[in-house]
Amino acid sequence: MRNIPTHPGDDFTLPGQVTLVGAGPGDPELLTLKAVRAIQAATIVFVDDLVSDAVVALASPSARVVHVGKRGGCKSTPQAFIGKLMVVAAQEGERVVRLKGGDPFIFGRGGEEVEALRAQGIRVKVVNGITAGLAAVTSLGVPLTHRDHAHGVVFATGHAKPGDAGPDWSALAATAAQARLTLVIYMGVKGAAEIQHGLLDGLPASTPVAVVQSVSLPQQRQALTTLGALCETLAREQMASPAIIVVGDVLAGVAAARDESGWVAPFDRAA
Repeated sequence: MRNIPTHPGDDFTLPGQVTLVGAGPGDPELLTLKAVRAIQAATIVFVDDLVSDAVVALASPSARVVHVGKRGGCKSTPQAFIGKLMVVAAQEGERVVRLKGGDPFIFGRGGEEVEALRAQGIRVKVVNGITAGLAAVTSLGVPLTHRDHAHGVVFATGHAKPGDAGPDWSALAATAAQARLTLVIYMGVKGAAEIQHGLLDGLPASTPVAVVQSVSLPQQRQALTTLGALCETLAREQMASPAIIVVGDVLAGVAAARDESGWVAPFDRAA
């Protein structure tokens, strides 16, 4: 294999530096080359709950691996405590990698962590990863945008922090309908009833919807349905987190029948 040129500013061997690394949706082959180099150079790795074992296995055998799981609805390591762990490790001269599922800056609290580290005078780098919302639709063989079906895409969270009302689903639906947008919803299974109710205020019940669970992993499952049947499909097929919900006409091209790929339900555009 040819040597891959590296950016002159990408030295992951500096002591006292923290690198937030996007671990992607789970499949280690979806990691960037830069992410692999950062992981392999780390002396300590703080790992989120949704990072796959295959990705963690890329760390040096001599590196310490600390699991600081964070998953909506489950017992999690407090964010402030994770920040303190990284600051202490960096101040002790460790080469720190914060390994986060997907991309650190898309619903990964990466912004909060960068701010906290910089406030303590810690050098911080960020390595992007493939976000689960992108990998989910790609696994279905369709794009997020398409000149004939979608002029843009919106990433939204279905799990707002305590005290935050979260997205206005009715307003988002109206905007999506008017601007022809694909909606990609993270952490939305638990609040699916509220999401469905709000989206139906602005989108027809026949709007195609896909739910992709455990994106890119061997146990990935997907259900194809319509907005009007979203909650019924989730319950019938026992779809669970972690999962991505995709809403929009870009999904109309997905095969409309059960096949060896494991499709669960066909679309019925006449519904």
